[in-house]
Amino acid sequence: MANILLISAQKPDDTGSGVFLKELARSFARMGHGVQVVAGVAAEDEYAFPAGIGFRPVRFETPELPFPVVGMSDEMPYTATRYRDLTLDMLARIYAAFDAALDEVLAAARPDAVFSNHLYTLTAHIVARDLGIPVVGMCHGSEIRQIRKNRLERDAIRAGVRGLSAIMALHEAQKADIVAEYGVPESLVTVTGTGYNSGVFCCEPGDELRARGRTLVFAGKITQAKGVPSLLRAACALPDAASTRLVLAGGYSTQDEYDAIVAQAGECPCQVEFPGRLPQAQLAAAYRAADVFVLPSFYEGLPLVVIEALACGCKVVVTDLPGIRPWLAANVPDAPVWYVEPPAMRNVDEPEPDALPAFEARLAAAISAALAAPRTCCDVTGLSWDALACRALELA
Repeated sequence: MANILLISAQKPDDTGSGVFLKELARSFARMGHGVQVVAGVAAEDEYAFPAGIGFRPVRFETPELPFPVVGMSDEMPYTATRYRDLTLDMLARIYAAFDAALDEVLAAARPDAVFSNHLYTLTAHIVARDLGIPVVGMCHGSEIRQIRKNRLERDAIRAGVRGLSAIMALHEAQKADIVAEYGVPESLVTVTGTGYNSGVFCCEPGDELRARGRTLVFAGKITQAKGVPSLLRAACALPDAASTRLVLAGGYSTQDEYDAIVAQAGECPCQVEFPGRLPQAQLAAAYRAADVFVLPSFYEGLPLVVIEALACGCKVVVTDLPGIRPWLAANVPDAPVWYVEPPAMRNVDEPEPDALPAFEARLAAAISAALAAPRTCCDVTGLSWDALACRALELA
C-alpha cells in the first residue's frame, strides 16, 4: 500500500475540483492507502474527512495569510481572492504557508506520491521543490482559462507543469489544450475522465414512471459565466412558462450579481427557486424531482454535475463546449443529452452580448425538446470514483 498526498490551493469539497479531490481521497483510503490532504481554507472553516484521511488545512484570513482563500475561477461560490488581484508578496506568503504544511506532512507521513489540483501556481511551486517523489497534476480546465487571462507567474507555471511526472486530463479536447498551453509532450498527459458518487446519485425504483410536472434544475455557481441569466431568459420564452418550475441550486460570488439575478428571476413567469448550495443528498433529491437538468455555461472542463444528474434520471441540456460531447458519447452512449451551440465569445468565458439572443433561443428550443421526451435512467455505473482512483494510481 502507498502513502498519498493530495494538495489544493483552494477549499476542498466546495467546487467541482474540490469534490474531485475529496472523492479521490476517499477512494484511495477505501483501497487501503494512507491518505493526507493539504488544502486552503478560511480561518473559521471546518472540514470533516472520513477516518483514515489526515487533513492539514492552510488557513487564510489569518496574520500569516491576511486575505481570503484563493479561487481558480474569478467567480467562486464563497468569498475568495482572485488570482489577478494577487501581488508577488501575497503569492510568496501563500507559498510559505503551504511549504510549512507540506514539510509537516512529508516528515510525518512520508508520502510516496503527490496529486496536486490544478496546473497553476501551487503545483508549479511544488514541482520546483524537487521532492524526489512523483508529482501528478490534475487539470480541471479553469486553470487554462486563468493562465490565458492572467500573466501572473505565467512562465514559471509553464516551466513547473513541464516538470510534472504525469498530468490527468478530463477529456481529449482538454488534453490538446494542455499540450498547446503548457508546451508539454502528449505522452505526459493521460485522459482519466471524472467520477461520481453512485451511492448518492442514483435512480430510485419507479423513478422513470413518476410524474414531475415541468421542473428544470441547475446546479452550480449563480453567475453570468455559468449562463444563469441566459437560462432565465430562455425559461421565460418556453411555452407554458407559467407552469414551469426552475430550481437554481448553488452559491454565488458577489452580492450585487446575485441580487441582479434574483431580481431578473422575479420578472420571469416561471416559478424560480434559489435553495442555495445543497449537500449531496439534497442535490440528488433535487435531480430526482426534476425532468431536465440544464447547464448553459460558457466555459467548462468536464462538469461533474452532468454525470450526477444523468445518474439520477434527468434528461440533460448542456452547452456544446469542447470535449463534453465526445466524452459522453464514448462513456455514456445512451445518455439523453441535448447540446446547445454556444454563442460567439468575446474572451474565454465572456460571450458577445449580441450573440446571446440567438443562443437563448437555441437553449429554449433544446429545453422544450427535452421536456417533451420520455424520462429514462441511463447506465453511468462504470464512472465510479474508485475506478478513477485506479487509473490515477497508474500514473504515480
